[in-house]
Amino acid sequence: MVLSILLILLILYWIVTMIGGLDFEPDFDIDLDIDADIDADVDSSIEGGNLDFEDISNTEINKEDVVGKKRQPLKWWQIFLIYFNFVGLPFMFTFTFWIFVWWFLTTITTAVTYTYDHFLGFAIMLIAFFPALIITKILTSPFKSFFKNLNKDGDAPIDYLGRKATLLSSISDEKMGNAEVKVNGDTMSIYVKSLNGESLTYGASILIIKRSADHNYYLVQSYNE
Repeated sequence: MVLSILLILLILYWIVTMIGGLDFEPDFDIDLDIDADIDADVDSSIEGGNLDFEDISNTEINKEDVVGKKRQPLKWWQIFLIYFNFVGLPFMFTFTFWIFVWWFLTTITTAVTYTYDHFLGFAIMLIAFFPALIITKILTSPFKSFFKNLNKDGDAPIDYLGRKATLLSSISDEKMGNAEVKVNGDTMSIYVKSLNGESLTYGASILIIKRSADHNYYLVQSYNE
């Protein structure tokens, strides 16, 4: 039941993300003090916002953003993330794969052994934890080159400052929201906060004034043509 509920929530997450263009994501600011020669796509500062919702479906740890040039031993959880492809691929992509495989193994095994309503079924679910991780690593590994090649030529940073945007959610005071901005014919979604704390409603036209000090969102104000 636990895995089924979690899988349903993940499916709803992807549906909302695809239809509404909304990216809900907790910030994972993972400090990986790794030597730059390590063959892993590691980013010590995943771009995101506060501990509310950020762009986890696109969160990816990249080698070129590694901090720390001195060789230091990795912590166990860093090795775990790297080895099982939670590093080098969008986090939610790998996480969804893992939960689905874990759910599938548990469901099939308990159905075949008729232990789905027995305490042994719970034990099977716990045992399937690591096999699911191994299968997930195998299934997701081919996608690493795919995601790496999406921007193989490198994209120039987009300058949002001074651009007009449309709010996709209401903001006020310290409340952060989403905004839609068009750049060269492409529609982008960014995180914004009111510059002066004034209330701005959904659908309002706004002007992007400046970027936050941590580069996680943009400060905006009302824009009247």
